[in-house]
Amino acid sequence: MLIRKPSDIRSSEITGKSAYLDRRAFLTGAAAIAAVAALPKIALANEKIPNLSKSGFSTTEKQTSYKDITNYNNFYEFSTDKYEPAALAKNFRTRPWTVKVDGDVQKAKTFDIDSLLKLSTQEERIYRHRCVEGWSMVIPWVGYSFSKLIEQVQPLGKAKYVEFTSIADASQMPGIQRGVLDWPYTEGLRLDEAMHPLTLLVFGLYGETLPNQDGAPIRIHVPWKYGFKSAKSIVRIRFTSSQPATAWNKSAPNEYGFYSNVNPKVDHPRWSQARERRIGEIFKRETLMFNGYGDQVASMYSGMDLKKNF
Repeated sequence: MLIRKPSDIRSSEITGKSAYLDRRAFLTGAAAIAAVAALPKIALANEKIPNLSKSGFSTTEKQTSYKDITNYNNFYEFSTDKYEPAALAKNFRTRPWTVKVDGDVQKAKTFDIDSLLKLSTQEERIYRHRCVEGWSMVIPWVGYSFSKLIEQVQPLGKAKYVEFTSIADASQMPGIQRGVLDWPYTEGLRLDEAMHPLTLLVFGLYGETLPNQDGAPIRIHVPWKYGFKSAKSIVRIRFTSSQPATAWNKSAPNEYGFYSNVNPKVDHPRWSQARERRIGEIFKRETLMFNGYGDQVASMYSGMDLKKNF
């Protein structure tokens, strides 16, 4: 029988992850071995990531519980309901997995997931995660600065932007069958934003491999922007001289701009962005400019009208 050891449980101040995972204790050893053997390597979440270092970029705020992070998800390729992706993504195949990196670069490459994992030492970064609908989380992501990948392909001088494309597999993702967005999902960053050390290439959270519903096996996270800017389950990264079209900007350009920086002074047409509710808390709090990362990133937007360039 598989039983979690107390030493495996993370910080005592975090809502109990062990209670959420106790159901595993009901699996017999034989059944557990059979289930794992039938799946590709690291196709399941909850596999420990070794040799992690702590990052100086981390916030000291209380982390959102593992249960909430993995059961309240925006992943429209599976469902528009935030509580459904966890179950619908359960059997999503994340191995084998490759990411094509091309466009205006000197060294276009296709990486498998293992190659990407080895590009840099992974670290845990506790980042704020802000969603445009008015809710937020504090998530201990695992990954490394996206700039490490950029260095491998050497962008040309004319490259000004980076486009991310997510997988769109209707056989595994029931939400693809609905025309909610123009699939595949695409997002983009200016090259200097992508190069910023805060921009994280993510492979896990809470010290374990990334759960399917949170964007496995690889996603991006840009902590000073709204969550939809952080593309999930990425299969292509393209460098380009022109600003790429993005999924939400194409869908509703009056609501979702290309930059999408967290700005409490710019309301969404259907709700205010001045306040937010942290998942797991009752009361709202004031929304911070650039999601609280202004000291690190505000200089990139010097002279820009951030209401016009929302």
